[in-house]
Amino acid sequence: MIIDPIEFSQQLIRCPSVTPTDAGALDVLQTALENLGFICHRLPFSENGTPDVDNLYARYGIASPNFCFAGHTDVVPVGNTDDWSVDPFAANIIDGRLFGRGTCDMKCAIACFVAATSRLIEQTKGTLVGSISFLITGDEEGPAINGTRKMLDWLKSKGEVIDQCLVGEPTSINQVGDMAKVGRRGSMNATITVYGTQGHVAYPHLADNPIPRLVNFLADVDNAVLDVGTDYFQPSNLEITNIDVGNDATNIIPAKAEGRINIRFNDQHSGASLSKLLESHRQKIVGKADMSISISGESFLTLPGQLSELIATSIKAITGLDTDLSTTGGTSDARFIKDVSPVAELGLQNTTAHKVDENVAVKDIGVLADIYEHILQGFFGVPK
Repeated sequence: MIIDPIEFSQQLIRCPSVTPTDAGALDVLQTALENLGFICHRLPFSENGTPDVDNLYARYGIASPNFCFAGHTDVVPVGNTDDWSVDPFAANIIDGRLFGRGTCDMKCAIACFVAATSRLIEQTKGTLVGSISFLITGDEEGPAINGTRKMLDWLKSKGEVIDQCLVGEPTSINQVGDMAKVGRRGSMNATITVYGTQGHVAYPHLADNPIPRLVNFLADVDNAVLDVGTDYFQPSNLEITNIDVGNDATNIIPAKAEGRINIRFNDQHSGASLSKLLESHRQKIVGKADMSISISGESFLTLPGQLSELIATSIKAITGLDTDLSTTGGTSDARFIKDVSPVAELGLQNTTAHKVDENVAVKDIGVLADIYEHILQGFFGVPK
């Protein structure tokens, strides 16, 4: 059974699976994979009052090596539907483009890999040496608590091993395949709260203004040169994202001032080392100051090897492009997968991801399915 990537994309898009709601998207995917001979496991998780999230792990074959495709069926909210020129979940094709929430990010990529897998299964007719698996979460666009991380723990408990993993995030810029991701920067957030004593602005000697101390702290960390980048990564970057004193009056010195920063960091740092650096700056503050830090992901790099070569040669064969193996952009669930397997990312253009009227070119869906098929053929040594 050969699956058409465009029709299957439409089936997935028509499921309004805004995080954490599944809305039938995983049912659509599971039915298709089971029809291809996959063994499927639904993996719902919840924690500490967080909403239940449904996930799917599916595997074709039991032998190694296991080539895994990872992704997510959940999508971000559509916002004001009046701003859309189409129904965001109708999956309409207009002037050669498929519209709908999740087209870029990343239901079409899932459909492309399902289509590529169906072709390979048809081509090998039961002689495939190895396994193909799908690791699909419904929690990538949300807090990422009850999705990929817990699925990986489940895989470990069951003795499941992933040998190579490809994530279908939208990585392309101008043409499909012009960029793939072989790493990502880490990301962390810090909130610093500096305390003082409230008072009248006319009597500052009777108060203690925390704002100057917060501003000095933020200036110090903002001026710090974290690094100058590496051969694979751009320089690490710290941004001040908020300053808040909660003071609506013009004649009051506030009792506290709060600032927030985000750091996107390369593999010359870790969340722990940067936390230590921020703490050293906090200790310079006179008076009481608290700081909380959350690390959403560490940096990682998949060094040149089998996976990157498969991706680059497949893109070249299908499109003629020499792909840029990049580490730019935000975070993805690859930050969890890198702990268990070499991982890279390749998907459609990211131009309209998360935007009103999210859409992709229909022809690009076909191109990505062809690239994925070429990658699978190369991995398993199947004639092209």
